[in-house]
Amino acid sequence: MGIIEIATIIALILSIVLHEVAHGYAANWLGDPTARLAGRLSPNPFLHIDPLGSVLIPAILFLSNAGFLFGWAKPVPYNPYNLSNQRWGEAIVAAAGPLTNFLLAIIFALLIRLAVPFGLSESFIELASYIVSINVLLGLFNLIPIPPLDGSKVLEPFLPFALRMKYRSFGSFVDRLGLIGSFLLIFIFIQILWHPFSIVVYGISNFLIGF
Repeated sequence: MGIIEIATIIALILSIVLHEVAHGYAANWLGDPTARLAGRLSPNPFLHIDPLGSVLIPAILFLSNAGFLFGWAKPVPYNPYNLSNQRWGEAIVAAAGPLTNFLLAIIFALLIRLAVPFGLSESFIELASYIVSINVLLGLFNLIPIPPLDGSKVLEPFLPFALRMKYRSFGSFVDRLGLIGSFLLIFIFIQILWHPFSIVVYGISNFLIGF
């Protein structure tokens, strides 16, 4: 495993961590101190790493040459009843994670575009390209409106009340499945959605980078 590969895995872990920290900051901004009081607003990755989602799954995907890297951190805790905006609060908290990933993608895409005048190395450009793709993937994947992904929380307040209650019940059912639900989601994603999804991810990434 080369330096670029190791750096890419580290970048994935940090991107996942910043995604979760953003949820906590959004909740704190909206009046819920749960994440702050739990010490989960820190960028220290060791406070957020999930052994399965932050280490095992990315390692399996990398070693199996799956063609993409993905993972997750320990969810940042928050109490939706503390949020000052009860209608849109959860949607704002949920959207903060993917928006952070998109922001990271834009920042590193700009660095690539400025690579020549700043004299950045080819190795940096390669790593930055991976970081852009990883964060576009994380942002878009988490916006898929399937529980427990962030997209389900973003979509929920837009639904009519009756449909919203059914959607919330479905989300609770998925939560009860625990790891089984997570593995099922990953399996469906890889088997059915990955090809069209990858076209969108690489298209957006190349657009940002300017390739």
